[in-house]
Amino acid sequence: MESSFFARFRTNLLTQRRNLAEWLRDTPEDEKRIRFGPAGEQAVQAHLQVLDIALEKAGNETLGLCEVCHDYIEPSRLEMDYTACVCLDHLSTEEKRRLESDLEFSQKVQQSLLPQQAPDIPGLQLAAYSQPARIVGGDYFDFFQFRDGAPGLAIADAVDKGVPASLLMASLQAALRILVMENDSPAEVTRRLNSLFAHSTQLTNFVTLFLGRFDRPLRTLHYCNAGHNPPLLYRRSPDGAEQLQWLQPTGAAIGLVEASEFKTAQTALSPADTLLLYTDGVTEALNTQAEEFGSQRLVEFVRGQSASSAAELMQGLRRSLQEFTAGQPLADDTTIIACKIER
Repeated sequence: MESSFFARFRTNLLTQRRNLAEWLRDTPEDEKRIRFGPAGEQAVQAHLQVLDIALEKAGNETLGLCEVCHDYIEPSRLEMDYTACVCLDHLSTEEKRRLESDLEFSQKVQQSLLPQQAPDIPGLQLAAYSQPARIVGGDYFDFFQFRDGAPGLAIADAVDKGVPASLLMASLQAALRILVMENDSPAEVTRRLNSLFAHSTQLTNFVTLFLGRFDRPLRTLHYCNAGHNPPLLYRRSPDGAEQLQWLQPTGAAIGLVEASEFKTAQTALSPADTLLLYTDGVTEALNTQAEEFGSQRLVEFVRGQSASSAAELMQGLRRSLQEFTAGQPLADDTTIIACKIER
């Protein structure tokens, strides 16, 4: 294998490690806890150790050496998984079958980029908006159906901006659309996404993801929150009392920790409930005094607009952000999904 390959590979791995280390150093503890989900910082440190081993091997040009024959593994496999350590010829029948399945899946990913379509779901209003901070961005949202026909939605945020983030999100979108057609569990879909992207050189940082599945007959939302900003569920009981529920992470962000477990949580929905999903471009929007919009302003906005339709909520939040920032250019990609449970 040529030295130029190892040099390029090492550059990508260094970028990934530097981004992750800087994020660990500079991020407030409250935000870290959200991004980690149930995992702790030690899991991220384990991921950094795996990167350090790969960097050392890339530096001495031993990365990708087969443990059996000591020849180099196929470069295309290392691009997919820099921890691969056995040649195709030495894989077991089961390992070959899984790899063939992954390769077939990769072909599907390349062919499956389709325009997003907002679905017409009885009993549920949906409205969405996304605005990149640059020409292209790293936010993503989508609507789809799971294997059993249950409607689903996703919102995600690549911790990066511009073209690299948009290319990553295009791959994630394609992968997600294929996986939801093969599964009913948000946690299983997220687990497979993580396994596909965690060791990819395409991922130079990490991705937060909220993946939800609506059970219409039971009025229940099943979800997996992989380190994403907790969506806000707001409801008023018949006696006028309000209830706020933040849908907290049930797993770490994709690509953030070396070994992550993902769980599906669920919450009951009632007529007139409001569910607001967003990326951190909403809560971290700054006014002219460098104050953040924040989660409390988000609560106050939803409280004041709780009787509005999903479309009115989405448009109203856009206006509130524009007024708060006094029309200043966006510092981060901004995405909103407003959901209203119909009576």
